[in-house]
Amino acid sequence: MLNSTNSKVSKKMKFSLLILLSFSMIFSYGYLSNGSQQKSYAAGNPDSNFSPATLQFLRDNTGLDGEQWNNIMMLVNKPEQDDLNWINFYGYCEDIDDNRGYTIGIFGATTGGSNDTGPDGPELFKAYDAAKGASNPSVKGALARIGVKGSMKGNILEINESEESFCRKIGNLQDDPEWREAMWKTFYNVYIKYSVEQARKRGFNSALTIGSFVDAALNHGATGGSETLQGLLGKSGSSTDEKTFMTKFYKERTKIVDTNEYNDPPNGKNRVKQWSNLLNMGETDLKNADSAVLQVTDWELQ
Repeated sequence: MLNSTNSKVSKKMKFSLLILLSFSMIFSYGYLSNGSQQKSYAAGNPDSNFSPATLQFLRDNTGLDGEQWNNIMMLVNKPEQDDLNWINFYGYCEDIDDNRGYTIGIFGATTGGSNDTGPDGPELFKAYDAAKGASNPSVKGALARIGVKGSMKGNILEINESEESFCRKIGNLQDDPEWREAMWKTFYNVYIKYSVEQARKRGFNSALTIGSFVDAALNHGATGGSETLQGLLGKSGSSTDEKTFMTKFYKERTKIVDTNEYNDPPNGKNRVKQWSNLLNMGETDLKNADSAVLQVTDWELQ
């Protein structure tokens, strides 16, 4: 009797444990599945990387949506930061010893130096002061808001405190919505607007072409000398066939992209290859292009 009772108890316990284990597995699967779906949604919903106002601004002024701009920014950030998570760099700040002063934010605004006598950093700070509601926006006003010691010397913004101190204060702006707004407005005014105009002027409207022009503009400058976007466009011929024109453009950019401290070799050539490879893959609209973007950015920054 005792053995029979023990046997029954054991079976009941096993059955109860089996039920508990089943519920545990179902709960765990549901939790993990939801977590996976959330991650998938975050990765597949690039609009969330932009404020609604910025998203609308970009759509209205460039004709491109959040997915397309998110892909462009990943392609830009790979050679700049060796990281596809570009949204983590609104508060980026560093003196990279290229004689352009401090490099700041998602598009590398600079405070200026011997290698950059027309920096875009001052415009960024002025735009920030405006976004904060200043009636007469100024660089001085923005620096005061942030608590930075500095002043304009001609076109150059001189920072009169240590790199550690200055960059810590810039880093604190990472999640400031007005800083992000100022960043995109400046990015547009200095680089994106001209790039879009030059693409449309040639009858090109693809995200890949606009992104290629933006990347060249922020890397070499938008207008001016022969190595700026303007100069490169002048060397790229007059074909009205987008693929033919862009193939020539990439060839011309490759010649100079690793010179004059634009990039450390061979990073510049790999930078251009990202765009040219996407062209050859037919990924010109940068839509549903996640795997293609991951493929072309799979190279080691030197």
